Amino acid sequence: MIAGLAALLLLSAPLGACKRVPDDNDLRAETARAYPPASRPVSELAGNQWSTETARDKRGEAEEIMKAAGLEPGMTVADIGAGEGYYTVRLAEKVGTRGRVLAQDIDEAAIDRLAERVNRESLDNVSIKLGAPDDPRLPEKSFDRIFLVHMYHEVREPYAFLSRLRPALLDKSGPNGAGEVIVVDVNRDVSQHGIPPKQLFCEFEAVGYELVGFMERPELGGYFARFRAKGPAISPAKIISCPYQRESE
Repeated sequence: MIAGLAALLLLSAPLGACKRVPDDNDLRAETARAYPPASRPVSELAGNQWSTETARDKRGEAEEIMKAAGLEPGMTVADIGAGEGYYTVRLAEKVGTRGRVLAQDIDEAAIDRLAERVNRESLDNVSIKLGAPDDPRLPEKSFDRIFLVHMYHEVREPYAFLSRLRPALLDKSGPNGAGEVIVVDVNRDVSQHGIPPKQLFCEFEAVGYELVGFMERPELGGYFARFRAKGPAISPAKIISCPYQRESE
């Protein structure tokens, strides 16, 4: 009896040893696995860590960013990672009744709070949408400007996310010319809730965007960058992940 049990244990040991160990790709969303993973850390979702809306308005943050982005009445824009809606409500006022704003977030609780605010402030030109970490889920060929304000460093799948964002931009035949992605972020390590500009430029370029404008604006909370789609879309298999670059000097 004991001998038979020992033999059974010996036979079963290799089976356990051959059990597959999950790799990093198994931990990623299945919808993102066709794309290369980020080779850098990703900031944890921080919620609304920025200063109050009153303080931001006092230094003219939204007004200056919208001016730099070339925002005009009648444009259609998206506010990705809209959170509590600081930019959403100001974008809605800027584009006016002829324009449209789509406010998107991946946090359902934030979306619910923003919906209450939109209703309370009667923002009839604002729509709200729940996105996914690797897909903003925006309609194609729809936007003159897409704003990513203090949120890109929290995107866990930058190559999948940016690739799926690109088709939402209007092409150059649109009434306002080619659509643009507007990024506002901070030049510091990703672990400190920012992203160095060189890292940002590399990741956008890797999926087929070109940088068309950049300026440091520390008084407005960081730097400002504008991107447009360039050339044909790049297939996931041909995207090369950017090396991890620390804070620029």
